[in-house]
Amino acid sequence: SEETSTFGDWLSSWFNISKEQESSTNLLQQQQQQGTNYARNQQTLSSLRSQKQQAEPSNKQRENNRHKLTRSDTEKSYLDAPKSQQAGNGRKITRRLPLTNNHLVVDCPIPDRLLGALNFSERDEFSQLRYTAATCEPDDFETEGYTLRQKIYNRETELFIVMTMYNEDEVLFTRTMHGVMKNIAHLCSLKRSPMWGPDGWKKVVVCIVADGRKVVNKRVLNVLASMGVYQAGIAKNVVDDKPVKAHIYEYTTQISIDPSMNIKGSDKGIVPVQVIFCLKEKNAKKINSHRWFFNAFGPILQPNVCILLDVGTRPGNSSIYQLWKVFNNNPLVGGACGEIRAMLGTACCQLLNPLVAAQNFEYKMSNILDKPLESVFGYISVLPGAFSAYRYAALKNDANGHGPLEKYFLGEDLLHKDQSGKQAGLFEANMYLAEDRILCFELVAKKNERWLLQYVNSAFGETDVPNQLPEFISQRRRWLNGSFFAGVYGLIHFPKIWNSGHGFNRTLLLLIEGIYNVISLIFSWFAVGNFYIAFYFITKSLADPSVDPFGNGWGERIFDFCRYVYASLLFIVFICSMGNRPQGSKHLFMACLVGFACIMVYMLFCASWLIYKGIQLAAERHQWTLDTTTNFQIAMNDPGLRNMLISLSSTYGIYFVSSCLHGQPFHMFTSFLPYLLLLPGYINILNIYAFCNTHDVSWGTKGDNTIAKDLGIVKVSDEKEKGVKTAEVELPADQYDINCQYDAALFALDDRPNKMEENKSTLTKDDYQRAFRTHLVLAWIACNAVLVIFITAPSYESIFVQSAGTTYMSVLLWVNCGLGIFRFIGSCIFLLLNIFTSG
Repeated sequence: SEETSTFGDWLSSWFNISKEQESSTNLLQQQQQQGTNYARNQQTLSSLRSQKQQAEPSNKQRENNRHKLTRSDTEKSYLDAPKSQQAGNGRKITRRLPLTNNHLVVDCPIPDRLLGALNFSERDEFSQLRYTAATCEPDDFETEGYTLRQKIYNRETELFIVMTMYNEDEVLFTRTMHGVMKNIAHLCSLKRSPMWGPDGWKKVVVCIVADGRKVVNKRVLNVLASMGVYQAGIAKNVVDDKPVKAHIYEYTTQISIDPSMNIKGSDKGIVPVQVIFCLKEKNAKKINSHRWFFNAFGPILQPNVCILLDVGTRPGNSSIYQLWKVFNNNPLVGGACGEIRAMLGTACCQLLNPLVAAQNFEYKMSNILDKPLESVFGYISVLPGAFSAYRYAALKNDANGHGPLEKYFLGEDLLHKDQSGKQAGLFEANMYLAEDRILCFELVAKKNERWLLQYVNSAFGETDVPNQLPEFISQRRRWLNGSFFAGVYGLIHFPKIWNSGHGFNRTLLLLIEGIYNVISLIFSWFAVGNFYIAFYFITKSLADPSVDPFGNGWGERIFDFCRYVYASLLFIVFICSMGNRPQGSKHLFMACLVGFACIMVYMLFCASWLIYKGIQLAAERHQWTLDTTTNFQIAMNDPGLRNMLISLSSTYGIYFVSSCLHGQPFHMFTSFLPYLLLLPGYINILNIYAFCNTHDVSWGTKGDNTIAKDLGIVKVSDEKEKGVKTAEVELPADQYDINCQYDAALFALDDRPNKMEENKSTLTKDDYQRAFRTHLVLAWIACNAVLVIFITAPSYESIFVQSAGTTYMSVLLWVNCGLGIFRFIGSCIFLLLNIFTSG
């Protein structure tokens, strides 16, 4: 077992070539940088403050009278005698404040250091942080009388951007937030645009939704506090005996922080940005975060375009504008997405990891072939939640409450069933692992409407991809199961297209795409069996003495050995996938991945040797000439050689040509080989693990119904003589405490702790879920096994010998060829349409 462990460790290190060196380098840099960022940020704020004072001497007078901004005249009349007390690291004082529409809304002054560095500080949105304790569900937010600053200021919202996060660290958060702020600065630089220009920031609202107060990364809160968007000590657990569902902070910040924890201000081109920070009290999954965005804040702001971003995705500097422009130019566009790129690190060093390189190739080809094809038809099967956009009017439900958002949020209803102990269907549960696919289908099939989905290749977002095999397998399990069941859902409900408002031509195009999706779904179902058949016939061909490159029967011996190894690897993967987490069997999964890669190397050798022998035999039989056209005709007349050449050219040839046409050929040289070697692992390991774990539809929540009281309880009293309701609220004692908290947040940004290991959790699964998994896996195995047994019966010989097995291989190759050409034509049409519609 010691030797096995050592071998597994070596395999794991193969996928982490420079991890230890990079880790030690980062640690050394952190030690050298300790305190440097804090000093630099202080200097930046002081510099911004000096520039402001030189430009506006009157600001000094306002700074001396800052305390006049802390309370409105109405609030002053309700202040009781202060009761100072110590709470945490800062002093607290209890004040009596009036309620706003019977809700707790508190305007808190921002720290002196931040206020002094701002270019604009006249309005409350710059000088005060607004806190609202929401005690209702998101669907009732507007009807309960809650409002937002943009509604108070009568501002029209053109772009509403949401950033959803769970427990991501501050580097991932600032990567996305700083990218968004640079995009808004780009919008403000478009002086000739009738929509944008210097005041364009007033038409953009950024909403940050954190999924659970107790799980949110504390260093992210420090970043938000440094930007003025968050202050500790304000939020409360209970208001008037009602538990708080979400803590909502509103502030228009003029400070951005980059991933290196450096403050950027107006001197770096940063413009004001309206921010809503929604800190949910409990963890309720990403779909609930989107419910707050769409159903709570959307009806109040009534935005035109909604941008969806995951924390960790960095949008290109003008990518948000490129997405918005598609909606502005075409009123029928209901949704759009840009290119998702894999982050490759400094000097593309991440490409040294074969797993990252393979994903980079996969992402690139999807954006070159698949997304353009679907965009031509007008229906993209999935707009990635990491970076996509929707027209709010297209998403809204009708008067009866039916529509895309209704179907989208059914996934959260399944979550509630799961938490209450009721049995939720596993088909629907797996389907809503890819709820964004459901949203896309429902939007295109919306009754009496003709919304389209578009791909925008000029917009992109960069995101981290898994660089460890266990995380990669877990991610693809969700993707594969969600996409498979959502694909079945789309096919079952395809007749809804007839009730939409699409014309005959568009409906015909959608029908063609539906047929294409059916073929793709069938191929994905039989992927494991089809790949084994390809392996069988290609390697079996070298067992023929007339083709054997080794002689003395070694071709047949190697074929038998590879066949046994292949079967053994499949058996190991099945055993590891039935009930084991990838993290617990990572060495075995890694060994299987390397084993399949070795088999792929032999398959490539066999294919190359067969092509060589085919050309040699064709030359001998038909007298090879110097005329290229004649030689090509000779090769095409040989069935075996023709099939091999067409198969290769329809896949790898199309990859290269289409990449060149899109001006992105570099991944063919840097990532194609790793993808090719890991392809058997993609097909076998990922599919087997996904199907063997269809019973695992864990939502990431535990159904905690307890009410926390660590933030404090607000008691409300009704002062009938004054006609208002007031509340006793414990707040920071004075400006000094606010300033101290701000300095502590700035200093905390410089202290970068070591990453903690992920907590291990156990998941409970009932008998129904396991039975569903068992029946599905048995059906899947039976279909693939019957196919393999029938095609690879002993009567079927070499790929160059005509037989029923060779006939199936020919059909398989020609269908693959047809699909490849279909995707290539769609990609070319997309490029032509872009040429004629750009501008």
